Amino acid sequence: MKHLHDKTKEILNNYSDSERIISIRKSKWIGYSQASNIISRFDELLNYPINHRMPNILLVGDSNNGKTALLNKFLKANQSFVEEETSKLVVPVLLIQAPPEPDERRLYNAILESLFAPYNSSEKIEMKQQRVIHLLKKVELRLLIIDEIHHVLAGNLSKQRSFLNVLKFLSNELRISMVCSGTKEAFNAIQTDPQLANRFEPKVLKKWRNDEEYLRLLASFERLLPLKEESMLIEPSISTKILAMSEGLIGEISRILELSSILAIESGVEKINKNILNNIDFVPPSDRKKMIFKL
Repeated sequence: MKHLHDKTKEILNNYSDSERIISIRKSKWIGYSQASNIISRFDELLNYPINHRMPNILLVGDSNNGKTALLNKFLKANQSFVEEETSKLVVPVLLIQAPPEPDERRLYNAILESLFAPYNSSEKIEMKQQRVIHLLKKVELRLLIIDEIHHVLAGNLSKQRSFLNVLKFLSNELRISMVCSGTKEAFNAIQTDPQLANRFEPKVLKKWRNDEEYLRLLASFERLLPLKEESMLIEPSISTKILAMSEGLIGEISRILELSSILAIESGVEKINKNILNNIDFVPPSDRKKMIFKL
């Protein structure tokens, strides 16, 4: 069992098959250089000295390629806390999801909900805005993260501009940095406002390629999968097949390995091989779209 992490060995030695399957289904974070570099930039924003024009980041990547997992990893490392001396709540980082369409009121509601602050849906927008600013200053927010920012494009051009102006206003008023995250369409959303576009540094989560880092990723995954036999995921025929099935998306890679590990346990094979990969219930992302069009 040299191929396994020590904690994975404990699972293998002490868990039943059903318990091993449950452990496989739990989300796992595996660090890689691209994610580490982006998180380092987030740390820089978090600790950036107050300025009249704070820097921001636009995180762009394909759906299911690790954006939200990366944001949650950063959020977990910078959780809210209560100061012992003053009993004051401090929220250094706040993560919200952009409303399904560019709507100022819904944005404020999302912020208030994340802070567990009560709100009245019929409250005047000006009052809600003031309360949001007051609360964010009170909790000493330093970095606001807005995921799924491509939702901005769901509204007409007027609504898009109005929503983006709200983001500029919040950044200027609070003197905080922002991270906006979304698909490639997110870049188009930000670009509709030249001033905002100049404030956001784009960071792109690229699709995985068949290189050394991809093989390191597979090796790291294998150490966390409680299988009795070594799968040798980095073996060319296996690694190439996983990459082709996943279409280079880390979320799909993770799903393929999850399904394969479960089938390996249920079948008694106890390792991932080409036969296991061929028999999991998995449809590549591009084929899913074709299936929908055929309906």
